[in-house]
Amino acid sequence: MLFGFTNNSFYIFGLEITFYGFLIALGMALGVFVACKNTKLRGLSADDLVLAACYVLPLAILGARLYYVIFSDRSYTFGEIFRIWDGGLAVLGGVIGGAIGVMLFCLIHKKNFLDVADVIAPSLILGQAIGRIGCYFAGCCYGITVTDENLTWFPLSTFIDGQWRLSTFFYESVWNFVCFAILLILLRKNKYKYRGSSIAMYFILYGIGRAWIEALRGDSLYIGTIKVSQLLSILMVIGGIVMICLSALLVKKGRIKSVAQLRPIWQNNIEEYKKLQEQKEKERKEKKELKKQQKLNKQNQDKTAREEKSPPKNKKE
Repeated sequence: MLFGFTNNSFYIFGLEITFYGFLIALGMALGVFVACKNTKLRGLSADDLVLAACYVLPLAILGARLYYVIFSDRSYTFGEIFRIWDGGLAVLGGVIGGAIGVMLFCLIHKKNFLDVADVIAPSLILGQAIGRIGCYFAGCCYGITVTDENLTWFPLSTFIDGQWRLSTFFYESVWNFVCFAILLILLRKNKYKYRGSSIAMYFILYGIGRAWIEALRGDSLYIGTIKVSQLLSILMVIGGIVMICLSALLVKKGRIKSVAQLRPIWQNNIEEYKKLQEQKEKERKEKKELKKQQKLNKQNQDKTAREEKSPPKNKKE
């Protein structure tokens, strides 16, 4: 089978690709693309974000898997832990793993954590919104059972494993798209003047939505009788509020600079970066042209040398 489709996967040249995995990969790719477009808003370059993605994405996947394995009600062998293609990834674990990746990137490459996090925040929620669509095909992240026949219609509910259940994956996907639009507008229009405001608003908006939706979930991960993701979502909301208040206080006391104060500096850095890239491109072209000219000169020299060494041809009388 070269090409084909099933209920939850498709084939390309005989290789089976699940819609769930494809949508997660698509969300990551679009997230990196959007982040690269937003880099100038925090004085970074697209190269910075591509490099950051090399830290963030692997750790996000690892974090999502470990979170699920740790809080799952079944036991895993060491080999099964890494079988992510069998399913079992948790979004909040991915957020934690990705945050560790951002911290490592900033420590190694001397970047400001809040600047990088602000740029990544809209992309993060976009990736989550697209990834949640994949849950429809995977039959996971569903809600509690629906007993009222008047409510058994999509997208309010979905028929999964022989039962109608609330479409919590759909609710979260829609909420995440709304959050993406809000964060993108706030980041681009600079409505908030505090560094870290974008990632703080991500914590607040996503935390509120996830805490409510998690209450409707029918396949949650638990610590005792507490839903782990619901607890973490509430903590995210509190953490986001604290971040905004703390940033406002530090700006007021002059401990850190506001976005408005940094923007001229960032703009100058961006202009310098562009000039440097143009200079490098010019030097690269000049070097290429020089090599081409040297090669041509050598060919001419070799041709002249061969003509000088060859004996003169006898002229016919």
